[in-house]
Amino acid sequence: MPPAGVRSRPAHRCTECGYASAKWVGRCPECQAWGTIQEVGTPASPLRAVAAGPVTAPAVPIAQVELAAARAVPTGIEEFDRVLGGGLVPGAVLLVAGEPGVGKSTLLLEVAHRVAATNGPALVVSGEESAAQVRLRAERIGALHDRLYLAAESELSAVLAHVDEVAPSLLVLDSVQTVRSPAVEGTDGGATQVRAVASALTGIAKSRGMTTILVGHVTKDGAIAGPRALEHLVDVVVSFDGERHSTLRLIRAMKNRFGPADEIGCFEIGDTGVVGVPDPSHLFVSRRAAPVPGSCVTVTMEGSRPLLAEVQALVASSSGGGGSPRRAVSGLDSQRVAMVNAVVERRGGVRLADADVFAASVGGVRIAEPAADLALALAIASAAKDVPLPRGLVAVGEVGLSGEIRRVGGTGRRLAEAARQGYKVALVPEDAGSAPKGLRLVEVPDLGAAFARLF
Repeated sequence: MPPAGVRSRPAHRCTECGYASAKWVGRCPECQAWGTIQEVGTPASPLRAVAAGPVTAPAVPIAQVELAAARAVPTGIEEFDRVLGGGLVPGAVLLVAGEPGVGKSTLLLEVAHRVAATNGPALVVSGEESAAQVRLRAERIGALHDRLYLAAESELSAVLAHVDEVAPSLLVLDSVQTVRSPAVEGTDGGATQVRAVASALTGIAKSRGMTTILVGHVTKDGAIAGPRALEHLVDVVVSFDGERHSTLRLIRAMKNRFGPADEIGCFEIGDTGVVGVPDPSHLFVSRRAAPVPGSCVTVTMEGSRPLLAEVQALVASSSGGGGSPRRAVSGLDSQRVAMVNAVVERRGGVRLADADVFAASVGGVRIAEPAADLALALAIASAAKDVPLPRGLVAVGEVGLSGEIRRVGGTGRRLAEAARQGYKVALVPEDAGSAPKGLRLVEVPDLGAAFARLF
C-alpha cells in the first residue's frame, strides 16, 4: 500500500526504447516515436537503502585479469572474421540484421558449419523455417556435419532446453523476433517479447561462455526492428546489406566491443552460398576496350579498406518541352549530386540548366562520402562535353561550393590501392602527400584548374 497522502498513479513506458513516464504522451521524448507510450501499471516504489551483499568474484588489479576468455576464435571465413575483429569471442552475443532474402541465414549456416567442424557443437534454431527447409539449404552449400545440430522452435523455453541438451559452443537463433517468452505479456515479435528473449539468451550466453548469434529483422527504413534496447544488450551489431538485383553483399560492423567498428566484409552470393571476396575492387569498375565519355574512377573508404569504384554520368538534351530537366541518381547521394551539378555549372562553366543529368555507380555499390565529388564532377563534365577521360586516371577529392578541391581522409591508402590496381595518374587536391611507386600525382587547386588540365 502506498503511504498515506500519496496517490498511486499508473506508469507509462515506451515500447520502442523503454522510456518511463508518469503520464501518457503522444510522442516519446526519448526516441521521438509516435503512439508507443503504453500504460504498464503502478510505478515502482522509491528506492530503499541496500545493504552490502555477497560478491560473485573478488576485485583484482586490472593487469591480473585473465584474457583467455575474451580471445576471438576464427571461424575460417576471412571476410566475416575481419568484420568481427578476428573471429567469435566465447560468451559474446551478436545481432545480425538485414533485409529479407539478402543471405543472412545462408551465411550463418556456413559459419555454424565451420564452428562445428573446428571448435565443438553448434546449434541452429530456426523460428521461421522448418528443419527440412534448413537441411535442404545446408545440403546445397555443403554445410552438413555430425556436430551441427538443428531445431525448429518458436518458444524460448524449448530453445533453452535444446541448449541444455546439446551444450553448443555456438547458438544461432533465426530470428529473435519469431521466438516468444511465455513469462511476459505482449504480441509475438513485439518490443516486450524481443527484449525478454534477448535478455534471457544474453544471460545464458554469458554464464555458459557460449557465443550466440541473433538474426534480426529490419523495418522498411532499414533500421533494426524491435526496441533500441536490443542493440544495447548485445556485444556486436552487424548489418548485412546488398541490392536485391546484385550478387554483392556487404557486412558492416555498426557496434563491436571486441574490435573495430568501421570494418566491412565483401561477399558474393551464388548457387553454392555466400562466398567471400577478398579483393572486391574489380566488381565496381567496368572493363572496356576503350574509354568512353561520362566515366571516372575514384577510391572510396569502406571502414579501413580502400575500394576502387566507378562513377558514371549521362548528360542529354532535356525532353521536357520547357519544363524542369530531369535529375536521376542511382547508388549516390542525390543531395550531393545536386550540389556537384550546381558547382560544375557555376564554377566549371559547363551548362547543365537545360539538360537531363543521370548519375550512377557501377556494381551496385553505395557511394556517400565526399571523396567521390571530384570523380563525379569530372564524369558530368566529360559527358556534357562528350570527351572521354584519359585511360588509367583516378580522381580523389572533395569539391566545395566555391569550386575548391579539398583533401580527404586516408588519401595515402587510397592512392596506394589505385597504384596496386595499375592506375598511372591520380588527380588530387594540393598537399595530397607523396605519390606511391608507379603513380603520378596531378595536383589541382579547384575545379576550373582540373577541367583545364583534362579538357
